[in-house]
Amino acid sequence: MDERFYWLALKFVPGIGNAGYQRLLQYFNTPENVFQASKSELSKIEGIKKSSISAIVNFNLDDKVHRELSLIDKYGVSLITIKDPLYPKNLSHIPDAPCLLYVKGTFREVDGWAVSVVGSRMATHYGKTVTEKICRDLAKRGITIVSGMARGIDTAAHCGALIGGGRTIAVLGSGIDVIYPPENKGLYERIVENGAVISEFPMGTPPYSQNFPIRNRIISGLSLGVVIVEATHRSGSLITAQLALDQGREVFAVPGSVGSFKSMGTHRLIKQGAKLVEHANDIIEEIHPFYQVGEQFQSHPEDKKLNLTPDERTIYNHLEAYPMHIDELARKTKLSMGETLSLLLGLELKGLVKQLPGKMFVRTQ
Repeated sequence: MDERFYWLALKFVPGIGNAGYQRLLQYFNTPENVFQASKSELSKIEGIKKSSISAIVNFNLDDKVHRELSLIDKYGVSLITIKDPLYPKNLSHIPDAPCLLYVKGTFREVDGWAVSVVGSRMATHYGKTVTEKICRDLAKRGITIVSGMARGIDTAAHCGALIGGGRTIAVLGSGIDVIYPPENKGLYERIVENGAVISEFPMGTPPYSQNFPIRNRIISGLSLGVVIVEATHRSGSLITAQLALDQGREVFAVPGSVGSFKSMGTHRLIKQGAKLVEHANDIIEEIHPFYQVGEQFQSHPEDKKLNLTPDERTIYNHLEAYPMHIDELARKTKLSMGETLSLLLGLELKGLVKQLPGKMFVRTQ
């Protein structure tokens, strides 16, 4: 019998959660031994209900397990168990670690140096820009970025890691064969090639809303710290922050505008003691104090590398990640409207500035 059969079979037994699964493994060593045990032996395990014991002894979900194995093989998915040497060490230390992970891609030892980045699905341009930059800089320093592949901040976090040439891990709130949101199909494939997409949910599981708070413990559990970007005062990202604290992880928060309701949750975290993050070094010095940080990440790129003219530098330095109207920019720089527009076009062609609707402009780096 395929060893995977028993691991999946025990997962499908009603009433056996992660804690119960782990207690059974501690006593019987393997899932196969669990199914060979008698009722009297199984009753010795604390917290295992009589109904679950009967379901183990009289297991009748063989067809369901075989269908699952067929789908796993069809989609090229790996099953990694909590006893597997490849199982992430950080995750194995949390109390309710999943005993079985569905994985596309690979785990590597370097993923032990991981940081999770989560935040609003309805992120602002500022939130996405600062997330991408921080994750890009972390990835360049060998830090793996973990997130949930949701719209907004999650997507920006994964993209930043990929732009930085690093590794990234996506934790899904659906079956691993269910790409959500669907527009992230291309991102999903890039993550598989440069890290891993993982799930604890069976194949074909839809992205039910109740799945996401459950998966959040894995996002925080994989990492040494969690960075929150643009969380409202009732954001689900605050659940991840609390889980991180419960797991003994560091909590970081990126500040936003004092007038933005989208950052009320992150500002509250900062008031409660979360470390304020302006750039990647703020994170690295906490999770890896002996890491040789070297050069500081600058909020402004070096002019000599960008070949900025004096007027371009003036425009660029007045712009922010928050949108600014061209009229305000011309007033602040004391340049004519024609000069301002021409300089903005040049900066946009260099990839340093982006135009938004309503003649609003923002920095992209």
